[in-house]
Amino acid sequence: MTARHTKKDFYEVLGIAREADAAEIKKAYRAKAMLHHPDRNPGDKEAETLFKSCAEAYEVLCDPQKRDLYDRHGVAGLKGTDFRHYSSPEDVFGAFGDIFGDHFGFGGARQAWHRGSDLRYQIDLEFVEAARGVKKEIELERPALCAHCQGSGAESPEDVETCSTCRGQGQVLRQRGFLTISTACPACRGEGRVIRKHCTSCKGHGQVSEKKTVEVAIPAGVEEGNVLRVRGEGMPSPSPGGPPGDLLIVLRVLEHPVFRRHGLDLVLAFPVSFIQAALGDTLTVPTLDGEEELKLPAGTQPQAVLRLSGMGIKAGRRVGDLLVQVDVKIPTKLSAEQKEILRSYAATEGVSPKGKHWWNL
Repeated sequence: MTARHTKKDFYEVLGIAREADAAEIKKAYRAKAMLHHPDRNPGDKEAETLFKSCAEAYEVLCDPQKRDLYDRHGVAGLKGTDFRHYSSPEDVFGAFGDIFGDHFGFGGARQAWHRGSDLRYQIDLEFVEAARGVKKEIELERPALCAHCQGSGAESPEDVETCSTCRGQGQVLRQRGFLTISTACPACRGEGRVIRKHCTSCKGHGQVSEKKTVEVAIPAGVEEGNVLRVRGEGMPSPSPGGPPGDLLIVLRVLEHPVFRRHGLDLVLAFPVSFIQAALGDTLTVPTLDGEEELKLPAGTQPQAVLRLSGMGIKAGRRVGDLLVQVDVKIPTKLSAEQKEILRSYAATEGVSPKGKHWWNL
């Protein structure tokens, strides 16, 4: 594998300009996929790697939203999307079978494979769980491969026969004028096989209902709307031997009563009295990991922001700060003695509450 593929320069992978339109991208992908197709390069691991790299490049560049994120931030910008890395050629066939079906005349059995659908599931996270990471267990009820027939839909292997119409290819050729058109076999509906006796457990569907518990590790620093992909935990393939879909975890982060998030920083509005703001004080402020002391300098102004470094959101090696926004509370009710004290203080400054406007000083 060459260095340019390791760096995931998707435009170089497909051999196109960065200004290429959708038609050019699709045409380039077809050509590259045919060049590196496993059926043309049996046993060639490098060709297989390039075949998978081309699929990753095409997945990103054919999607306007993913392409925009990639153009602006590179592969790192795809974090949080449903961008996938293909672990095998079968994953590629499952994802882009419609592209291969009409353009590759080899690997007939492989063309009949269909990847299972992705399954979406929403998880509600507490604010602290999203900030610090957590493990969640999800109870899923979904179809699963029938244990009796292993998804074939047949009562026994002997009950599966090769379709005599298409001879197992799943497609037949029809002549229309001077054109020869390949279409799905009407006898086996493109499967390449015919079942003579259906499975008694699943009634020939190849699937049964299943309840399963899946543990999902939520990384620290996730945000509202992020999507996590759990490989192979989606819907089973409708075709025997086909790859299953993935489980897509959509994250919803609940609001916190005290903190709000700004990137990797946490923002906290902290009330202090005007006496504390004037004279200074040592504050005890909450953080996600307990209480911390913070020095309030004398003469702190309303809406001033004090910073506790490293006390924000942690995401991998990056960590934000806790920003404490000073909320100076002015008393609304004063006793006669308190009013007199404040008037005396005003007199010591040489400023009368009814004096000239500050903008004329």
